[in-house]
Amino acid sequence: MEYVIDLHTHTIVSGHAYTTLLENAQEAYKNGIKVLGVTDHGPNMPGGPHMFYFSNITAVPREIYGVTILRGCEANIISIEGKLDIPKSIQQKLDIMIASLHDVCLTPGSRDENTQALINVMDNPYVDILGHLGNPGFPIHMEEVIARAKEKNILIEINNSSLLGSRIGSETNCLQIAKLCKQYGVNITVGSDSHICYQIGGFGKAKNILERAEVPDELIMNTDAMKIIDYLKNKGKLKDLIM
Repeated sequence: MEYVIDLHTHTIVSGHAYTTLLENAQEAYKNGIKVLGVTDHGPNMPGGPHMFYFSNITAVPREIYGVTILRGCEANIISIEGKLDIPKSIQQKLDIMIASLHDVCLTPGSRDENTQALINVMDNPYVDILGHLGNPGFPIHMEEVIARAKEKNILIEINNSSLLGSRIGSETNCLQIAKLCKQYGVNITVGSDSHICYQIGGFGKAKNILERAEVPDELIMNTDAMKIIDYLKNKGKLKDLIM
């Protein structure tokens, strides 16, 4: 099955990535990606972009090198209450928003505390995706989180970078998360979490997890560009995008 969407990618703006937006879009086109999420880290990430970057992100064209661009952010969860490091006034302008836990932005808590942070962030109507849930550095009550994601219509990411070694120990967790998504009927997005253009559209490890979990194609958002477009439009986003 061909995957034509990559919603989790970083540019040099994130501070610890190595290619530009134009380089990413060009490589995405070469790799058969039709929809590219530009989701640089929120400003609380060390070396991350200034808030002005996100407030001005509508300057980015809707299409670059034939690839549809979704202007977004990987926002950092910065409290157990689910607060993000992007104000609501800017969140509402974004096409897509990933909410993630990073230990440089929030000290890992107990399993209950980490779970509560994710439960709370899903109350935010501008959050679309929970990023790299399989990270063993933030243990969670997986079934509770997946059940709430179903209730709130939040996408769950299986992060390919985690499985390549950026978050060692993620494989077992990701497999269990994928099985729970199948059980609860929760939509999954596979993200490269690329920090250089050559990683964009690289989903091998994550695809293997989904195959092992026997996740049906209809739950995988990456297989058809219109899946993510329709999902976001149904949330009131992408009002200017015609496809």
